[in-house]
Amino acid sequence: MTVFAVEYVYAADSTEARSAARPAHREWTSGLAQDGAILASGPYGDGAGALLIFKTADESALNSILKQDPFAAAGVIAGTRITEWSPVTGMLAGFAA
Repeated sequence: MTVFAVEYVYAADSTEARSAARPAHREWTSGLAQDGAILASGPYGDGAGALLIFKTADESALNSILKQDPFAAAGVIAGTRITEWSPVTGMLAGFAA
């Protein structure tokens, strides 16, 4: 399994749409956390985006998961950056490949 850092950049003027989609998005992330696919997630303090840490087989599997995000369906994500990540220190270090 590989760990990925996924950064979302929210679309400008998407506050209302995000608020409407947030309950479904959080239910989606909670389910993925229970399954062990999401190690951590949450919005940035400035409200411009979010960071999600995933553990998946590969980037193709991750992209399949990301397509299911209710935020994606709501059109509130303007950009996504996916980076393979190797945590070596701290609570997530045990998840490194």
